[in-house]
Amino acid sequence: MFEGQKCLVIGSGISGMGAVSLLKHFGAQIILYDSKENMTKEELIKKLGELSPGVTCVTGELPREIEESVQHVVLSPGVPVDLPLVERLRNRGAEILGEIELGFLAEKGRVAAITGTNGKTTTTTLVGEIMKAHLGEDNVFVVGNIGNPYTMEALKTRPSSVTVGEISSFQLETIHTFHPAVSAILNITPDHLNRHHTMEAYVAAKEAVASNQTKSDICVLNYEDAYTRSFGERCPARVVWFSSKRALADGYYLKGDSIVKSQGGKETELLDIHKDMNLVGICNVENVMAAIAVAEGMGAPTEVILSVIKAFRAVEHRIEFVASKGGVDYYNDSKATNPDAAIQGIRAMSRHTVLIGGGYDKQSEYDQWIESFQGRVKWLVLVGQTREKIADCAKRHGFDRIRFADTFEECLKLCTELAEEGDAVLLSPACASWGMFPNYEVRGWKFKEYVNSL
Repeated sequence: MFEGQKCLVIGSGISGMGAVSLLKHFGAQIILYDSKENMTKEELIKKLGELSPGVTCVTGELPREIEESVQHVVLSPGVPVDLPLVERLRNRGAEILGEIELGFLAEKGRVAAITGTNGKTTTTTLVGEIMKAHLGEDNVFVVGNIGNPYTMEALKTRPSSVTVGEISSFQLETIHTFHPAVSAILNITPDHLNRHHTMEAYVAAKEAVASNQTKSDICVLNYEDAYTRSFGERCPARVVWFSSKRALADGYYLKGDSIVKSQGGKETELLDIHKDMNLVGICNVENVMAAIAVAEGMGAPTEVILSVIKAFRAVEHRIEFVASKGGVDYYNDSKATNPDAAIQGIRAMSRHTVLIGGGYDKQSEYDQWIESFQGRVKWLVLVGQTREKIADCAKRHGFDRIRFADTFEECLKLCTELAEEGDAVLLSPACASWGMFPNYEVRGWKFKEYVNSL
């Protein structure tokens, strides 16, 4: 497939390392490239470790002779597809692919692929746990945007195994043959517009998860999302719907406090969302319905699915209860890196809440987030690049109980001073962490470390 061919890997993060590893297996001639100004060739070789023999490492500006000689280019998800370098490579006839496509080329089993603006990690993790309970730990691989590169796991797959992938819009921009047996688009709300530039381009990237599916495959879609409902009319796969607001003739929906499955108009009650779920918030009810639909589509029995759901607890950094200190409950929702995700965090709160917001500006609008406060938010403590933008938006909506902090540490200290017994403190920033932290995980860990030290 790639044997003897020149392959350029752009990006030296965990995804890039995975790509190098798999390309070595394919027998490719590999060039690892990182354009960061402070990155040296020696540092790249050190990062590669035992993978370094036979790999050409390049930093700074890519030499023209390399640019003109490569036949395949593997982009890490953080590398925009419209970079001038990538455009030149594409125009010269080089194949542009990403880590998900590269991993799929080595896949031997069946794939379930989950995308959406919010809820991907929780749903993917839950489906992974269900499939492991059904098929055994050794037969299931959970990969993708969840932090485990597909390229690191693909060679371990076999015809009897299942790969469950959390797939981001960045990763979907560079697929060609990627073909899941079951796909899911949980929801689509404005996000990453600094990367995709238009909502239309972002939506198209999400819809690409089903682009190679046929009517013998399944695509799980949210009936209450305007974008996914529209996509259902032209989706190439057989659509399975879920809804948190209405009964469906066929699909999964919330009826009172119960998740119900309807098939041919016949209802089967599956579980009580209060008695049988440890997850909180309507967003997690939707995630659970989607997970049931995906897992059933992959062949898991109903009793296994429900057993796993009843034992499943929140994914780290997603409306995660941290501790109760001095009568104040602390929740880590650092994964809420856009306003829509942060809305779900607010809706899950049952106490008056001191809310931490702000961070890197992804060109988001914050009006709906502010409107969702509805008396729940007692104080809004803002930090980071977007703090003035968010504060101006909040004031336009009549909310002025706002405090600024210059550092994350100052922000956390201020929250403990503002919160009174019976309140909650929620880290749900509605913004990415870049500029202050390398990723949302580090931001969440810092929050938990502070809370646990109180």
